[in-house]
Amino acid sequence: MENKTSSSNFIKNIVADDLKAGKVSEVVTRFPPEPNGYLHIGHAKSICLNFELADEYGGKTNLRFDDTNPVKEDTEYVESIQEDVTWLGFEWDELRFASDYFEEMYNRAVLLIKKGKAFVCDLTAEKVREMRGSLTEPGKNSPYRDRSVEENLDLFARMRAGEFKDGERILRAKIDMASPNINLRDPALYRIAHAHHHRTGDAWCIYPMYDYAHPISDAIEGVTHSVCTLEFEDHRPLYDWVIEECEMSSRPRQYEFARLNVTNTIMSKRYLKMLVDQGVVESWDDPRMPTISGLRRKGFTPEALRAFCREIGVARAYSVVDERMLEFFIREDLKLKAPRTMAVLAPLKVVITNYPEGQVEMLEAENNAENEEMGSRQIPFSREIYIEQDDFMENPPSKYFRLFPGNEVRLKHAYFITCQEVIKDEAGNVVELRCTYDPETKSGTGFTGRKVKGTIHWVEASQAVPAEFRLFEPLLLDNPEDEGKEFLERINPNSLEVLQGFVEPNMKEARGQDKFQFFRHGYFNVDPKHASDSKVVFNRIVSLKSSFDPKA
Repeated sequence: MENKTSSSNFIKNIVADDLKAGKVSEVVTRFPPEPNGYLHIGHAKSICLNFELADEYGGKTNLRFDDTNPVKEDTEYVESIQEDVTWLGFEWDELRFASDYFEEMYNRAVLLIKKGKAFVCDLTAEKVREMRGSLTEPGKNSPYRDRSVEENLDLFARMRAGEFKDGERILRAKIDMASPNINLRDPALYRIAHAHHHRTGDAWCIYPMYDYAHPISDAIEGVTHSVCTLEFEDHRPLYDWVIEECEMSSRPRQYEFARLNVTNTIMSKRYLKMLVDQGVVESWDDPRMPTISGLRRKGFTPEALRAFCREIGVARAYSVVDERMLEFFIREDLKLKAPRTMAVLAPLKVVITNYPEGQVEMLEAENNAENEEMGSRQIPFSREIYIEQDDFMENPPSKYFRLFPGNEVRLKHAYFITCQEVIKDEAGNVVELRCTYDPETKSGTGFTGRKVKGTIHWVEASQAVPAEFRLFEPLLLDNPEDEGKEFLERINPNSLEVLQGFVEPNMKEARGQDKFQFFRHGYFNVDPKHASDSKVVFNRIVSLKSSFDPKA
């Protein structure tokens, strides 16, 4: 894949300096997701950083699943993560799992016990938390901290053999209960969990904690630069302690960068799972979700996401990115790729009374005015068409240039029409317009006899393809008054609007993930899960215009 990581950042500078100084001979990075949920756009930033960093310096990147918690993990997540990384355009050098190293991790834990650096503790989880202390007060030693090496080895072996219940005992590091860094106050290394693991089955009933398994996995794989988000900064001393005390031959270093935060966007995996579990959204790949699979289904392209991740850069300072910036990059990516076509989302029937009955003529329309190489298409025109309901007003305000009684407008790619009569139902709703057309005004003929101020789009009625349009707003309401409310109370009840309308007949051939620009409405993607022979379902990716300026 084409490499575009020319811009510098502090991690890239570290890598360059390490190579120049001979500290490393080959750059090895890894992307280490936990298989307990679907990846979101924040993970996309990490994926791009790790893979592109190694690629730029001729190194390699492993995809490693940190599958150390079988209670929350599933093969569904493993498969979805692999799909997401591949879709983004990256290839991993090796596919690894932390569970590949469970035996090695166990042996290193035995080594820690023999060195007097780990002990088996019988305290309950609640008691451990109580004795851990606070940011201003030191913790208290466990009464089991001074068990002999022999007793600890025996108890740890029995933990592995399954003699104890969940939560009955844990293996803890013996570091410093008075450390100002709470992560060093004798943290847990192993816990008992009689749970079926999606890869190792029932071979284990004790599982390593993430802060223990992660550095060992990095060391075994020869990772040189272990890049993670800033919330792991306080865990780095524990990372280094594990590498040192477990006597790993490889010594990876951890570096932290600020995680991605986007306005009106939920970035917590726990909250995203809540939305799925409680049926607030359809699934993990609901187009309203900020998951990579949700963005893909909505219609985002990997090129747009990669460009976005490069533009926001890598820094240590906390910041929030405007969601309009992401939308800018998908517009930029699609403007020369997506064919233009016409769609009517809220149809209003128009009968052109002076057009010959039974006649259908074909009109030529360009597929993309900004990309002539995309050519043109033929669209039908006849006596009956559909226009948008909001392209007509019976009593318009001043400077309303679309259709109203007595006014003339241009039909895109077709003729000028004038509204002559308004048909209403018993409730007074406008259900049909009667118009006349001027045959001399056909588009492309060079007609200059007069000008009109309004141009509207349309779809010929007899060959129109029924379509469903799904329009989205942010899931999370950006309302300062909502501070302190429960998470689900802050969800936007109008995040999805579904409209039934029509598209041009050429849309019969549209397939899942095909992308189009609908005149005046925006960019749309054919939903790959809901498309059918009777109706096409379109997700709006983004509207046509934004006030966002990436150079501002």
